Amino acid sequence: MISPSKAPNLNPRQKEILNHARIRGEVQVEPLAETFNVTPQTIRRDLNQLRELGLLQRVHGGAIVQDGVANLGYEARRRISKEEKEAIAQCAAELIPDDTSLFINIGTTTEQVARHLIDHVGLLVITNNINVANTLRECETIQVMTAGGVVRREDGGIVGDATVDFIAQFKVDYAVIGASAIEEDGTVLDYDPREVRVAQAIISHARSVVLVADSTKFERNAPIRIVDIPNIDFFVTDRMPPPAFTAICKERGVTLLVASGKGKCDAVVDHRKSEG
Repeated sequence: MISPSKAPNLNPRQKEILNHARIRGEVQVEPLAETFNVTPQTIRRDLNQLRELGLLQRVHGGAIVQDGVANLGYEARRRISKEEKEAIAQCAAELIPDDTSLFINIGTTTEQVARHLIDHVGLLVITNNINVANTLRECETIQVMTAGGVVRREDGGIVGDATVDFIAQFKVDYAVIGASAIEEDGTVLDYDPREVRVAQAIISHARSVVLVADSTKFERNAPIRIVDIPNIDFFVTDRMPPPAFTAICKERGVTLLVASGKGKCDAVVDHRKSEG
C-alpha cells in the first residue's frame, strides 16, 4: 500500500498526481501535462520519482498504483485502460459462436465481454460475477446461471468452496477468464486464493479457454498462480506482448489476438486455421 511517510518528499504537483492515481487507479502522461500546464518530460520525471519511492508503477504512457500483494479497488480497476478493455472485449466476443455454453468469471474485462454478447443467440452463460448476470439477465436469447458461494462486497464476485463445487457440475464449450498479472514466461497470476480456485475450476471444465487481459498486466505483479499460458486456447490483449511470451504462444499452440480498437482484431499467432 502507499506509505504516507513518503509524502513529505513530494512537491505539490507530485502529491496531486498521486491523488489522481489513488482515485483512478492510473494516470497518463499527456493528460497530466495538460492539467498542470507543464511539458510531458516534466510529468515523466515526476512519475519516475514516484516510481523510485515505490508509490507508483510505470507503465506504457503513464503509471498505475503500485501494490504486488493486494489488488486495486474495483472502481479504479474499471478505469484503467478502459478503451483498451472495450476493444479486447469486442474481439473476444467474436470468438464465441451462437448456441454455445460458456463460463465468464470475475473481472472488469470479462464484464465488458458480457456486454458484447447481448446480441448473441442461444447462449448458456454460467458466471460467478453478479455484474455479468445483471448485464445479461434481460436478454431473451441468453440463459444465465449464477454460482452459489460468498459474494465479495467490493466487486460482486462469488467465491468459495460452494462456487467450485457448482462449477464442477458442468462441461461447457468456452470459458472467458481474466487475470491480474502475467509474467513473460507465461505464468498467469491473481491475488485472492479463493478467486484463483474458482478460475482453475472454470478452466478445467471448459473445452476452450479465452484469456482476456490488457497489456498493463505484463507490468504488474500478483502472488498466486492461476495457470500457465500453454493451457489457454486464446489470448486477447491490446498490444503485442513481450517477445518471449509471444514465442511461447507460437510454440504451444495458443492463438494470440491483438485488439487495436475500432473493431479491428489482428491474429498475431493464429492456430484456428489448423483446427479446420
